[in-house]
Amino acid sequence: MGQCLSGDVSGGQQALGHMSMLEGNVGRNDAVDFFFRSRGQHSPSTGIELSLSASKLSDRDITSKSDPMAILYAKRKDGSLKELGRTEVILNNLNPAWVEKIHLTYQFETVQSLVFHVYDVDTVYHNVPVKMLKLSDQDFLGEANCVLSEILTKRNQTVTLNLQSKHGHGGSRNLGMLTVHAEETVASRTIVEMVLRCSQLDNKDLFSKSDPFLRISKIAESVGCVPMYKTEVVNNDLNPVWKPLCLTMQHYGSKDNPLIFECFDFNSSGNHVLIGKIQKSVSELEKLYKEKSGANLVLSSRQGHDKVLKGQLFVDQFIEKPRFSFLDYISSGFQLNFMVAVDFTSSNGLPRNPTSLHYIDPLGRLNSYQQAIMEVGEVIQFYDSDKRFPAWGFGAKTFSNTSLSHCFNLDITNGYQEVEGVEGIMAAYASAIYNVTLSGPTVFGQVIDRAAQLASFSCDSTKYFVLLIITDGVLTDIQETKDAVVKTTDLPLSILIVGVGDADFKQMEILDADDGCPLVSSNGRVATRDIVQFVPMRDVHDFSC
Repeated sequence: MGQCLSGDVSGGQQALGHMSMLEGNVGRNDAVDFFFRSRGQHSPSTGIELSLSASKLSDRDITSKSDPMAILYAKRKDGSLKELGRTEVILNNLNPAWVEKIHLTYQFETVQSLVFHVYDVDTVYHNVPVKMLKLSDQDFLGEANCVLSEILTKRNQTVTLNLQSKHGHGGSRNLGMLTVHAEETVASRTIVEMVLRCSQLDNKDLFSKSDPFLRISKIAESVGCVPMYKTEVVNNDLNPVWKPLCLTMQHYGSKDNPLIFECFDFNSSGNHVLIGKIQKSVSELEKLYKEKSGANLVLSSRQGHDKVLKGQLFVDQFIEKPRFSFLDYISSGFQLNFMVAVDFTSSNGLPRNPTSLHYIDPLGRLNSYQQAIMEVGEVIQFYDSDKRFPAWGFGAKTFSNTSLSHCFNLDITNGYQEVEGVEGIMAAYASAIYNVTLSGPTVFGQVIDRAAQLASFSCDSTKYFVLLIITDGVLTDIQETKDAVVKTTDLPLSILIVGVGDADFKQMEILDADDGCPLVSSNGRVATRDIVQFVPMRDVHDFSC
């Protein structure tokens, strides 16, 4: 297993491998999975988590080693590839073990052909989020192919594949090997939130203090240690306190299973230095917290003996709490309440211009916002008993209030917060187009806060709320929105964001925790579940065709 880990921002200093907060079908959050399932075929499916590692990769760098990243694709029947996920970039390592897992759904009745690509990411892109990397700017290191069932039918659910040139070209040239380990995702109802710190770490730097981070690995049968989490780097500190982290049963399996905690001194070259390590189970971590005691790190010598260090690991916070999925709410008799918010910022274009996303076609052709309202609303309304929907607009000045509003009633003429049915939303939207002045910036916080108020103050304790936000662009204040979302994650509320137009929405995917990284608020609170799903409108079209 490689020891060099890197994040997708800040040159490898970001935390990786947060709890996988995926509910129901893996790859979609619990917010709106029912929407997609309502429009497709129901078939037995199992969530699968893939861990990737490689060995003997080609070296494409001159003064250092390659900085590899792996990408998983599903191969469609027509031969085209659909990207399913990316790992992080690992710095300066030809034998990487990636922390980020890739999630997919196993369907017994379908042959699921998988294609893996490995790239060397150029140094100038190390601070770019991996989802935004253009693969044409990176060096291709190799390709491997298999069928998902090949992995799952192995005794240890692990296969090692030879990397080849694209499409199998390149003859017998050795491009290295890729190892894929699969695990079924565990539907955990309990999460453990912890704050970890170390004290009196050994200093590994000459002219400053160490820059420590923790790597947490689990022990998998026949595979060895599989890295599952990496904290952020705390610069120049021998007594670091890391941000809260969340673990689920998918991480630790059982509270008594041993986990490996390794503390490294971060180096931008990727050659991180091991400061010390310790083996503890979740139960033992809970005991450390209750006793307010620390556990000494150890460091193995060349002779194989463990030297006990003065540096210690402490658990400053340990909270074990249940989390509830969308299906938990619905199966318990909850009724669905649908809400919608429409983006009226100026980036949509003047409504009277036929190129505007808000253009009302006199011939009756629906614009992108109307299509989104119809596509999602006509499904969700059948789960809503009273079919009265709160509907808002944001990012505009209304004629009745000349100041910019980030949350106003869509039914401007009557001033009502609720409208009747999807038809009522469509009518209120069409009327609002002629009664607002498009402005900006794009801010979701106030709309989410309004939805959260309804969810938290509802007199009916058997209601679950779904907020549909339709927008054409990226957020202006991402942290404000993250704060608003994190505050609502314990409420019976989910958020579906549909992106319309041709804007680059990759930054908005920060709100969507499908990559396993939960949102963290500005005060350090971690989201307890994934309540946001971002979907480009073109994907909604593709699904419904």
